[in-house]
Amino acid sequence: MDGFFYLILAVGLISTVICAAAGIMKKAPNDATLLSVVAVEAALVVYLVGSIIRVISGESIAGEAWEFWGYLVTAMLLPPAAVYWSILERTRWSNFVLAAVGVTALVMAARMNQIWY
Repeated sequence: MDGFFYLILAVGLISTVICAAAGIMKKAPNDATLLSVVAVEAALVVYLVGSIIRVISGESIAGEAWEFWGYLVTAMLLPPAAVYWSILERTRWSNFVLAAVGVTALVMAARMNQIWY
């Protein structure tokens, strides 16, 4: 496991807890929930930039490169889609959609880590 995975682990779990708690408390999506998902996206951007730098510096991906980059691009598309959903549907259930982003990003980062090493 590398630092990028631990970054996604921390940010993803914090975001999931914030969003799930808001959903359980029957609140509509708010600044805290939306910004926590934006933080997940920011962590994924850091992962992307770090991965590009690692590849340029000569480090190679042990698994299939297309699979790694596919996971990364897919993970990066989830936060904007969830935020868009929560803006369209301003109910407590949107918070659960937002909560799923952190866990999903975490699982995808774990798989990307397996592919890299």
